[in-house]
Amino acid sequence: MSGHSKWSKVKHQKAVTDTVKARFFTKASHAITIAVREGGGVTDPIGNFKLRLAIENARAVNMPKENIDRAIERAGGLGGRGIETILYEGFGPKGVAILIEAVTDNRQRTVSVIRNILEKHEGHLGPPGSVHYIFDSVGILVVSKEGIVYDTLLEVAINAGARDCIEEADGYVLFTEVSSLFSVKSALEEKGVMAAHADVVYQPKTTMPLEGHEKAILERLVGTLEDSDDVQRVFTNVEE
Repeated sequence: MSGHSKWSKVKHQKAVTDTVKARFFTKASHAITIAVREGGGVTDPIGNFKLRLAIENARAVNMPKENIDRAIERAGGLGGRGIETILYEGFGPKGVAILIEAVTDNRQRTVSVIRNILEKHEGHLGPPGSVHYIFDSVGILVVSKEGIVYDTLLEVAINAGARDCIEEADGYVLFTEVSSLFSVKSALEEKGVMAAHADVVYQPKTTMPLEGHEKAILERLVGTLEDSDDVQRVFTNVEE
């Protein structure tokens, strides 16, 4: 799978600085707020698929339970008002497609920051629809290789509704329809297989190679975007 939000990018280090932790927690809190808003104000994760996913991802970055509970309570009280999710589309070196998921309470500020970052790294902002069509929204599950072999995992996952399974050096990545993500996850758990990570991501339909100087520039560009408080995630169509 291509894109800088592939599963290996979300395995968070044990020893991170307080600043990095705070950034993770802020982004996790924003995700919870948006999940409540887009779920019609529902604060029960059983009845709100996106909130359940946001809570799991908050736990994955070691966000304390009390922080998660406060974020849910705050989001429920606000109904998610004041902030919104926006997908910005742009291009990087050599015309690489970039999809930027942002959460903002000020569109003018956010678009200005993103445009500035892109232009400083040989990129530019594109109009709506310029790259979104290149990506599909899919569910992913990351599973450790410990205790299960590929063929067994594939059989269980496909029977539960998964679309595909890819073996990587240190784990398996299952792809599902967004609506099937938790049913596949539950089927694995019934077999004693626990997913290390679950998420909904944008997967490129086609990829392009990028090497050398241009690839280094793109990596700096993506890193700078991800460091922005308003940016949740960044996806590209660069071939891994």
